[in-house]
Amino acid sequence: MIDGQWPRWVREARVGNRKGGALMRPKLPSSPYFGLDSDDWPEVTRSLLAEQPLGGETLVKAVLSSWESIFNSRLGSGFHIGKDIHPTPQNMGSLLHALIPLELAARDANWRADSNASEKDLVYEPNQSYSIEIKTSSHKDQIFGNRSFGVDNPGRGKKAKDGYYVAVNFEKWGDAPGGLPRIRLIRYGWLDHTDWVAQKSQTGQQSSLPAVVANTQLLTVYSAE
Repeated sequence: MIDGQWPRWVREARVGNRKGGALMRPKLPSSPYFGLDSDDWPEVTRSLLAEQPLGGETLVKAVLSSWESIFNSRLGSGFHIGKDIHPTPQNMGSLLHALIPLELAARDANWRADSNASEKDLVYEPNQSYSIEIKTSSHKDQIFGNRSFGVDNPGRGKKAKDGYYVAVNFEKWGDAPGGLPRIRLIRYGWLDHTDWVAQKSQTGQQSSLPAVVANTQLLTVYSAE
């Protein structure tokens, strides 16, 4: 699909402006970005998104609806998250991570949540090459993987780490004094397994993305600012 035929949401998706971060690892020949200057990467990302059966508007609605449903749900004897219960950011992220695939599956039967460790978080039944990995974080603009994302294993034995990603950043309780935390950012794009860089320390448990990767391969389709 040429740029003139891209859906409006693809054309309007924004590159990021993060600075610094880990040093980038080389792109492999299997990467859609291989051999191209990083200035050209946003257009590659747009081309990949234009092929996706999950449109940006549908994605944004599902994420925001999932977030809102967390605060509307009742637990135990009628207790509400945000009023009676204030889960940790990790637990809030886990709830959001679980709800997004369910919301999308309820809207379109072609989508479903993963059923085993070898599948992406959001599975597209007609063609699983469009399946999507979901990352949530209470950081203002970064997402993280576990250390295995940043080592040279493209998913052998588990899910493949190359492919489409949705990154959702949300506020912590302290970020929204007097109110409920919001979704900060929703980004959509493609990552290669070599884009993840593990912490240098062998005891480190995280991997992260270099700024140039996060800015050009995960395009912003929603921002609260």
